[in-house]
Amino acid sequence: MAARTIGEIMTSDVRACPQDASAAEAARLMRDHGIGDVIVTGGDDDVPSGIVTDRDLAVRVMGGGRDPDTITLQEIMTTELVTVQRQTEVSDAVTIVHRSSVRRLPVVEDGEVLGIVTIGDLARERDPDSALADLSAESPNN
Repeated sequence: MAARTIGEIMTSDVRACPQDASAAEAARLMRDHGIGDVIVTGGDDDVPSGIVTDRDLAVRVMGGGRDPDTITLQEIMTTELVTVQRQTEVSDAVTIVHRSSVRRLPVVEDGEVLGIVTIGDLARERDPDSALADLSAESPNN
């Protein structure tokens, strides 16, 4: 049996916001689409410049006592994106997640975000009966 690739398991419906968008805008986008992250784009070319997660909003904005309507994504985003490509094998992505201590891997080719894969996606692929796979399969609370 051939090894599965990230392209086979990734979520291709990725949402993005410009880096000058507010944290509140990103939070609404996440809520409305039942997602836990947005890719942050910068400049005129829409190249990904970072990522903001629901955890970033909780810790860096709300936990820091900052105003979500005025703080921009550029101020809170993670700028060092750890990415994979469609043809990356799932086992290699698991290693990347473990070594990089990230929970989400944007799938990027030629500067374009094609999708995203999460630790939950990887857990479901590696062990569909695991507790993490069960939790990750649940719909988020909106």
